[in-house]
Amino acid sequence: MSFNDDADIRGGKVSRRGRTTAIAGGGGVIGIIAVVLISQLTGVDLTGLLGGGGPGGGTVEESPLTECETGADADTNLDCRMLGAATSLDTFWTGTVNGYRQPELVLFEQATPTGCGTGTSATGPFYCPPDETVYIDTSFFAELESRFGANGGPLGQLYVVAHEWGHHIQHITGRMDGLDLRDTGPTSDGVRLELQADCYAGAWVGAAETTTDASGRPFLDPLTETDIEAALSAAEAVGDDHIQETLGGGQVNPETWTHGSSEQRQRWFTIGRTEGVGSCDTFAAGAL
Repeated sequence: MSFNDDADIRGGKVSRRGRTTAIAGGGGVIGIIAVVLISQLTGVDLTGLLGGGGPGGGTVEESPLTECETGADADTNLDCRMLGAATSLDTFWTGTVNGYRQPELVLFEQATPTGCGTGTSATGPFYCPPDETVYIDTSFFAELESRFGANGGPLGQLYVVAHEWGHHIQHITGRMDGLDLRDTGPTSDGVRLELQADCYAGAWVGAAETTTDASGRPFLDPLTETDIEAALSAAEAVGDDHIQETLGGGQVNPETWTHGSSEQRQRWFTIGRTEGVGSCDTFAAGAL
């Protein structure tokens, strides 16, 4: 997968943060939805990792990605690739959802204060509804291969970003409201929420080649089967059953699932890619 060299990738609200210092705890409202959503991809229990408070809990050095301007930059620089993804996703969802508003994307190292408490590398990429921001420690992409077994590839990375954008869409459209995220299992609200985000990611991938910048240049060059396999491999790697089997001692317990099996995640990504956003109502689906 490659970006169109001449595509203008500026426009996404993406910034880079250095390491934080003196991150303070506090009495912020985290709640069950933040505890669940803070670990969109890993399924780890983060109760002990989250600090309280909002994004003002520490000293943070933050800078925009001013060196990132074109698709050629996105092909050679990971941070620029994140900006290219954000700009393309914003363009796609602006034309898809009435009243769409841009989320922010923050790239950080090790730890950062957020509207959902302290985010760390251990949480994996996550979306925080209170501050409408996606947080990614980009070292996760290497871990996705080395620890979770994905086969790598840029579209696998962009799947991760697009999945988190899917949670933003759920937030601004009210899909997150009234869900029972304390329940677990293969048909639980939490799993349906995650699979819908996978489907939304697939819908963006399906339209990515025809999503264009302000001058009409596609952001991405035509995708190959190898590109699609990279995205599917990433979806497989973060399935609950795969994580339990490879990292949890080999015991697979569907009743504890919060994100869905590898097969479910791949299937709903494919449904979105081939059938579009209108096919992504996982809450109405009898079978997941």
